[in-house]
Amino acid sequence: MGVRNLPKGREFQVVSHQILKSATSVGANYEEAQAAVSNADFSNKIAISLKEIRETNYWIRLILAISSKNDVWNSLEKESMELMKILGTIHSKTRKRFNK
Repeated sequence: MGVRNLPKGREFQVVSHQILKSATSVGANYEEAQAAVSNADFSNKIAISLKEIRETNYWIRLILAISSKNDVWNSLEKESMELMKILGTIHSKTRKRFNK
């Protein structure tokens, strides 16, 4: 991941820490959703994954704003947007199904 290649300045250390936390939480909550005990539990874990990918996207955009080496980060931003759309669709469909 591009975090290892960021400069060592304080601002980058803070952002690196935050992006690692939110990005790893996306996958962890998605994995928990796969073992959900109910539709409500599944929907909740997907919602958390969606929130975390949105946060990850925020940190990526912040890196893009303060970094001069953006090739990897531009690609990661696009990927995070795709994941937001996927998780948003899953959440929307499961919430509709659950609320019937």
